[in-house]
Amino acid sequence: MDWSVDDYAENASFVSQFGDDVLMLLNPVSGEHILDLGCGNGELAEKIAAKGCKVTAIDSSKEMVNAAQTKGLNAYVMSGEDMNFETEFHAIFSNAALHWMKSSDKVLENVFNALKINGRFCAEMGGSGNVQTIITQIYTELDRRGLNGDNYNPWYFPSKEDYAYQLEKTGFQIDFIEQFERPTKLVTDVAGWIKTFAKPFLNDTPASPCEDFIQDINQAVADTLQDKNGIWYADYVRLRFNVIKNEKPIPNA
Repeated sequence: MDWSVDDYAENASFVSQFGDDVLMLLNPVSGEHILDLGCGNGELAEKIAAKGCKVTAIDSSKEMVNAAQTKGLNAYVMSGEDMNFETEFHAIFSNAALHWMKSSDKVLENVFNALKINGRFCAEMGGSGNVQTIITQIYTELDRRGLNGDNYNPWYFPSKEDYAYQLEKTGFQIDFIEQFERPTKLVTDVAGWIKTFAKPFLNDTPASPCEDFIQDINQAVADTLQDKNGIWYADYVRLRFNVIKNEKPIPNA
């Protein structure tokens, strides 16, 4: 997906703000080499580097990588599915990025290979039910226009149980994993959120009807996602975990 750095800064500042909790779980130690997988504009990678860590940052978006590089970070255009590091990192960190990587088995294999023995993988992603109110209405509006939402959905939101199984199958030992609801206050309305995060759903909608499409969704979810003071929230559900690389993968049962 093409990202607008300006739109992201305006409408998605909460992403890095909530990422501070994941940084606490990571607990970076000076001298560690840490990979930020899906670094975005580099705000959290910059905080890791400030702890005295060597940071490598990757993202599939050239626009985001450019923004990270302006912060002085070693940032590269690379996807989680394509990265090929070998036992380089003491830890791998990821915030609000893994749910964009639908080939989860391949991503976890690459993460496992990239870590040193006893290295840790600390991350937060969307969990099962994440932004379900918005997604359901997007699908409804697409269906009204003769389009199938499954053909456009860019996200993978697993349950805690499903992802724990994948982690253990890959060879990770689970130190901590939780799934929780986190209603998230938006800077704008849901229309602004869609324009920032849900562009793949707009791919086959011409420019002028596209705005009608977005406003139809916005109006339909207002009773659920807008409070009495006019403040908008997205119905976020998060999956957060910290896992350790075992010496050898656990054999399939």
